[in-house]
Amino acid sequence: MDIQALETFIRTAELLHFGRASQACNLSPSALTRTIQRLEEEVGQPLFLRDNRRVALTEAGNQLLNYARKAVHDWTHFREGLTREESVSGTISIYASITAVYSLLPELLEAYRAKFPDVHLGLRTGAAERAIEQVHSGEIDLAVAARPDRKLQRLEFRPLAETPLVFIQPGTPAFPKVGKFRGQEPLVIPQAGTARNRLDEWFRSNGLTPNIALEVSGNEALIAMVRLGTGIGVVPKLALERSPFRDEVSILRNAPNLKPYVVGLVSSKRNLKYPAVRAMWELAESLQP
Repeated sequence: MDIQALETFIRTAELLHFGRASQACNLSPSALTRTIQRLEEEVGQPLFLRDNRRVALTEAGNQLLNYARKAVHDWTHFREGLTREESVSGTISIYASITAVYSLLPELLEAYRAKFPDVHLGLRTGAAERAIEQVHSGEIDLAVAARPDRKLQRLEFRPLAETPLVFIQPGTPAFPKVGKFRGQEPLVIPQAGTARNRLDEWFRSNGLTPNIALEVSGNEALIAMVRLGTGIGVVPKLALERSPFRDEVSILRNAPNLKPYVVGLVSSKRNLKYPAVRAMWELAESLQP
């Protein structure tokens, strides 16, 4: 398998449309089809399911997508290492939640672009609780994540900010106002992550079973569902302050005092050997007050 073929496959898998993928890859439709066919011959299984209405990845296609992203990622950094000059250049990929993009990254990215203009920055957004797994998988160089309570394996953490975890309740009249949290109220909680772990630990230590109304992915979605009156939620205050719904929910004052969030950059020890990644890591430290 060559890297260019893997890049073509990745683009096709992301778009799930052969016509748009051929345009994005600057290939004719027949050339793109031949590339996919050669990959399928090498894998020994179909990579896509195609009919007149849609295109979907097969199980083999999903597995190859994970492999291809990591292979392209490693090849890019290997090539940059061979051609390294005194100036920092190349490409780095960053994963962050929408809240982090708005609140934590602007100053860092602006300073980085000014100091290292030859580095191409790739930014992917998603749920905060998926940040660490993105680095673990090898798809991402750096991620913005909450520091977990367990020790990170083969990863490094650079703090950027600390923010309290707050309980919020709907502002809608249809949801009865809660004066004090007793642990029996309907909850909107994260599917995974640091906030979920700390909330679960509070319920265990108090011998209570949570009344889970809804599990969601991402703080932004959680705040939106609390606003609709689904239940009480737990979010970092930083996320609440950046939410467009911040005035339509309220912080529950008489609530458990959970350990605050420490949010920062996460990267692997291997990635930090790359000059462009290391430069951002060190710049983040220099910008800390």
